[in-house]
Parts: sequence; structure tokens; C-alpha cells
Amino acid sequence: MVEGRPTAACHADLDGLPVTMACRVPDFDPAGLGLRGAWQWDRYAQFALVAAREALAQAGLAPGGWADSSRVAVILGSGAGGTTTLEEQHRVLLEEGPSEVSAMTLPMGLLNMAAGQVAIDIGAHGPCLAPCTACAAGASAIGLGRELLRSGVADVVVAGGAEAPITPLYLSSFARMRALSRRLDDPGTASRPFDTGRDGFVLGEGAGVVVLESEEGARARGVRPVARVVGYGASADAHHVTSPHPEGKGAELAVRAALRDAGLTGRDIGYVNAHGTSTPQGDVVEAGVIHRVAGPDVRVSSTKGVTGHPLGAAGSIEAAFAALTLHHGVIPPTASTTEVDPRVEVDVVHGAARGGRVEVALSNSFGFGGQNAALLIAAA
Repeated sequence: MVEGRPTAACHADLDGLPVTMACRVPDFDPAGLGLRGAWQWDRYAQFALVAAREALAQAGLAPGGWADSSRVAVILGSGAGGTTTLEEQHRVLLEEGPSEVSAMTLPMGLLNMAAGQVAIDIGAHGPCLAPCTACAAGASAIGLGRELLRSGVADVVVAGGAEAPITPLYLSSFARMRALSRRLDDPGTASRPFDTGRDGFVLGEGAGVVVLESEEGARARGVRPVARVVGYGASADAHHVTSPHPEGKGAELAVRAALRDAGLTGRDIGYVNAHGTSTPQGDVVEAGVIHRVAGPDVRVSSTKGVTGHPLGAAGSIEAAFAALTLHHGVIPPTASTTEVDPRVEVDVVHGAARGGRVEVALSNSFGFGGQNAALLIAAA
């Protein structure tokens, strides 16, 4: 996983914007990727490559060393795609003229290019897909990857999401929407999911990629997985472009679909890595869904207090957090949350991590357009 932390340090191009804080990946140098033509990759695709290479190395798989590369799939989602490139080249067009616009602007800006570039890098000739379900994209990719394994189309799937949306246009738009926190005096604690004082999210960037493989395939290689994806559910709110359904109808449908897929009940869920963006409305709606499905005592945390909200990368980063919770038996706290909103009637883990064995975790991801994805992950 590539991730950062909310910080007051911003690039000069954010000066003068209504919100000038964001959660950047620190000290990222694309020159160190060992890529020919790395300049032709947008920042979000560069993140995806780093995360994909790390995931394959951890899984003990050598890129390009496939027995049958047509059985290796890549599914990498994004909500914004190459927005860094598009905004920069639009500036070039206005200031320097059309003759100075890069010929690579279109391919660098495409939403599917992270998937395409990673497939090229690792020599994967199977399905290459790029779900665009906004903030649910990374989770959608993992769920779709599991379906490719179950259907017998692929033996290995490299799945996740990537995003690099910290640009003047995106920050200005989210700020105008009043979706971003205005705690500019204390950016390190601005993202505080489920807290009484939350006032919006901190925009983040990064990537999260996992390697999915059938149990038979992992066993044949003598590899013990970190965790198992046992359920996936997707739904639409069919309610509003940006606001969640006030009763969480679509979100609950996705969670219950994942439970049916896994053959489990809500009481089997021991931990929820919540979507928890730190917005006043969204956190309460999600908490209500969790309460109805899993009860008031289920342990819940949101890791966006550390990563900010990396939009389409959030779902896969958080699925990885959930898998690591199961693997290590440690539930991460909700950073910067000190006083839980009384309307949040679940056990929000905050202040410090908690130990204890967890057998099944739920990872929620909800996107603009009312697109929802829920993953159930079980201990290996």
C-alpha cells in the first residue's frame, strides 16, 4: 500500500484555494521505479505500479514468470484517473498554446491506464479491467477479481485501486461542495470519523493492490494467504448524485448481499473497517447500517483518520487494513477521534488499538452516484 498522512505542507499550486491541506504520499520519486518512459505515466498509475509490485513480491510471484499469462488478470479501479496530467496539460494549452500540449495527454489521463500499464509491466494477458465506481472502485475491483477466480476465467488476479486527485480543480470542487474539513489550523487531526466535531474529509491519494488466488493455487505453491475474501456485495442507492440515502438503503443492500454470498449472518462480523469519511451525514448513516446488520457491539474503526480519503483507492487500501487486522489480531483505532457522536450506536475503536482474534471483517465502500461495495474477509 502507498499512503500518506494529513499534513499542512502543500505544493505551491494549492496556494489561494479555499482548502489548502491534503494527505499526500510523502517523498514519492517516480524516477526510482526503474521504468522506461516513467514520464508517460500519470501519478495515479505510478502509485498503482508500486503497489502492484509490492503485492506480487509479498505473494511470492515473479512478474512475467507466469506458466500461462492468459490466466493472469488485472483489475485496477479509479474514480478520477489521470487528473494530474489533465489539469497540467489544460494549463499548458491555455498558457502556452496547443502546440505545446503533450501528445501523451489522452493515454495518461485515461481511467483504464493504470490497469493497462500494470498489465504491460507484469506481462499479464488475461482480462484487464478498470471499474469506475467512484470511492467504491478499489473494493469493486477486488469483488470482481474474486468473481473471475470463481468462474474459472483466471488463476491469479491483481486487483485494487489508485488515485492522485490532489489538484486545484478537485480541491476547489470538493471545497465548494463543503465536503472537506476546514480545520486548517490543525490538519493532522482534521479527519476524525464518527467524532462529534467532524466537519468533512481530508482529500488523500495513493493505491492499494492485493493479489487474489484460488485456495488450490496457493496451496499448490505452498503459500498461506494473509486472509480470504469470502463475500462481495454491490448495490446502487438510486437516490442522489452525492448524498447517501438518508436511511442507508443502498449501503445495507450491499452489506446483506455480501453476507448472503458468504453464507454468513451479521452476527458473524467481528470487525468493520468503515467507509467512515468524517462527513457529518455519511458517518451517521453508515453507523445505522452497521447497527442494523451486525448489532451495537460490533467493533468499528475508520482508517481515513490516517490516510485521508483517497477516493477510488480507498476501498482496496481499507480491504488490506481489514485483512491485516485478521492476520495480526490487532484492530486499528480511528485516529483523531476523541468523542464519538452519540448518534453512532456501535463500538467505535478509538484512542488506542485493540487486540483480540477476529474471524470475519467487513470492509465498506460507498461512492458518489450511490454506488456501493461491501467485502467480507475471513481469517486464513
